[in-house]
Formats: sequence, C-alpha cells, structure tokens
Amino acid sequence: MHRRSVLSALAASVTGAYFNAPLATSSTFQRALSDIALYDGGKGALESADDEDFWMQVQQAYSVDRTIVNLNNGGVSPAPRSVMETFIRLTQQANQIPSYEMWRHQESHVETVRHELASVFGCSAEEVAITRNASEALQTAQLGIDLKPGDEVVISTQDYPRMLAAWDQRAKRDGIVVKRVKFDVPVMNADDVVDAYRAAITSRTKVLHASQTVFLTGQILPVGKLCALARQHNLMSIIDGAHAFAQFPLTRDAIGCDVYGTSLHKWLSGPIGTGMLYVRKDLIPSIWSLMASNSGQEADIRKYEEIGTHSAAMHNALSDAVLLLKSIGLERKAARFRYLHSLWTEEVGALAGVSFNTNIADPANQCAIVNVHIDKVDHVKLSEWLLSKHRIFTVAITHEQFNGLRVTPNVYTTVHEMRRFAQAMKEAVTTMPESIIDKKQ
Repeated sequence: MHRRSVLSALAASVTGAYFNAPLATSSTFQRALSDIALYDGGKGALESADDEDFWMQVQQAYSVDRTIVNLNNGGVSPAPRSVMETFIRLTQQANQIPSYEMWRHQESHVETVRHELASVFGCSAEEVAITRNASEALQTAQLGIDLKPGDEVVISTQDYPRMLAAWDQRAKRDGIVVKRVKFDVPVMNADDVVDAYRAAITSRTKVLHASQTVFLTGQILPVGKLCALARQHNLMSIIDGAHAFAQFPLTRDAIGCDVYGTSLHKWLSGPIGTGMLYVRKDLIPSIWSLMASNSGQEADIRKYEEIGTHSAAMHNALSDAVLLLKSIGLERKAARFRYLHSLWTEEVGALAGVSFNTNIADPANQCAIVNVHIDKVDHVKLSEWLLSKHRIFTVAITHEQFNGLRVTPNVYTTVHEMRRFAQAMKEAVTTMPESIIDKKQ
C-alpha cells in the first residue's frame, strides 16, 4: 500500500477495529480520546502523520544517540528529557535524606501517577498498580490465581517466553494443564485466532491468556473478541499489553479484560523499570499479591505494590511521560508509526524474496512493530551486518513457525533514518553479501 493509502485506510480503523470488541462503542472511544490535546494548528491525526515541523518538536524532546539508528524500541525505549530530568532530580533529592524524603514525601505522590495512568487506560485508579515491568505485573496474576490440579490455561505459542515459563512453573508445582494454541503468521483473518482459542477450551479451562500485540511480529490480535469468548465460558481473561499500551488507541472497556499487564518503559517512554497492572475491582480480593501484603489490604490494588524499598522517583517521573503522550495524542502517534513504516515497506516489500510476518496490508493489524523476512538470509547475521556496516540497530527473531527481522521505530525516529534503513535493506536484498547468507538452507 502507498503511504497515502495507509493513512486513508487507517481512518476506517481508528475506532473499534483495533479490538473487534462487542463492548466497544463509539461513545467509549470518544470519551477515551476527548482528553487528547492537538498542538499542530488544528490538523487531525492522519493529516499530521507526515508533518515534519510538528514531529521535529517531538524528536527534540528526546536526547538520543543519533550516530546509531535505533530500530529496536520494542525491547525498551529511551525516556524523553523531561522524564529523565524529573527522575534525576527526585533521586538526588531523595538521596539527601532517603528515609524521610522517600517515605514521607515522594511516595505519596504515586497516587497522582496512578490517576494519570488510569485516565489513559480508561479505568478507575483503584484498579491500577504500578509495577517494575510487564513480567512482574502479569506474573502477579499468573501466580496469584487459585487453580487446582487439572485446571487448564489456554495461551499461544507466540506469547512472551517469561509468561509461558510462569504457567509452566505452575504446571510443575500445582499440576495445572497449559494448552498452547497456534495461529498462522501473518494473521490474515482475525477470526482464525479466536477459533484457535475456542477449540482449546474445555470444561476444565479456567484462564484465557493472550497478547494484545505479539512481541515477535507486532501483529495486533482481536483481544476484544478473545475476552468476550472468555466471558462466554466464565474464564478469567489475562491480556499481555507490554507491546500495545501507549502505542495506539486502546481502553479497558474496548478490551473487556479481567487483568492487563504492561511495561511503561516501552511505548510510554517511562523510566526503565516501570510497569502497570490492571485488575478488575471485584477480582482484587481473589488474586494473591506476588509478595506478602498487609492485613486489611485484601481488596486494595496497592497490595500488588508491596515489594519492599524501591525508588519513588522511578514511578513519579511517569507523570511527565503521560503528559507527553497526551500532548502528542494516541491517534496521531499510531498514524506516525504506520507512516514511518510505509517509508521502507513499500520499497523493500517490492523486492524478490521479501515477505512480511506482519499483516501490513491492513492498518488495524499492525502499528509500530513490523517483522520482515528475506529468503536465503540468516536474520541474526543480517542484524549484525546492519549494525556493523550501516549503524542501524535491529533485532532478529527466530520462532518455530518463522524467522525475520523485527523493526520498531519510535516517535523520535526521523524520516531520514527510515529511508536510510530502506536503502540498507535494498542493498542486503539485491547484493546478498556473503556474510548474511544462511548456510543451512
């Protein structure tokens, strides 16, 4: 698809297409998006996706190493200057008299951050806990749910390894059954994913666990439909939002999940080591905390934050990250990501031997993450070649079903950097350097 086609197609998918959720209504999305500030002279999200004057201001908010083109923001992203300045200032302030400054002053400010994160997700602040990452958030639920021997959990082979490991540990310790479903790559029909989960559900199934965005490919899954399926069978739904939250428009009501975990040092650009856990209010008493909490906290979301001494500066600096997110706007941010990808997918995708492990033909299926495959190429070696020869940082993905190169720009990424990547990839495909060829094929 051409760049303008991508943007026009996006217009049709900005509302409920992200989730295909029965719970999602136009009023829900309108409420969720009503707080977004438009600072680009009244232009809408689609029209401003290629407004370089606007995006230059966003790029200047970050202090990054421009001698390397960082296209691996999917693992962890740099924080903007304002976030780092707040984090450093509060850390230095706390260091002067830690026990007083952290516990009597800074720690109470976390309540403001809790409310701000809840406003982004569209839920109550009493349902949001601040964690250190998505793994901690999700494992809190995975290890905290009461399950009996023989109870089943349904998850996919494309979920994050740490989450798979957590369920496997419960299988070893508690005798539960973990069922892994498979679906095609790329996903061309979202209903196929739902059907795969549906086929795995039995009378013993208690939990449905799914990723909103597959970390391997960037594929956006129909989590609204999956959560609706879970409700139909009286299952607990756990959604891994590590690669979705703050990347494109989403709300709790549109997803309809029971539990949601995410990292805030990815697409929100929060300090490294911050995450968020959402638990539906009425379920909090039934899910144990990862570390022992105090008596009287059984129904309090804060019980999931009882981890011992930690930096208050870390989570308080999230306020600046939320401010930047709302200043840009989630619709505009998503449109920009798709535009940046179109700068290279059009040219590279037209070359022989190139295919995509992400459904890039439909904007509702992908956003900031695209996985590309080149025939006869060792993608680990390709990633190394891009870095050593072109100073472009990417990550190779190897999975039992596919392999490829994961490409993840961010809002600070420039058009020039994406075109530089396109040229490097064209060189790799057309000249096929000996150093990147897969000798095993």
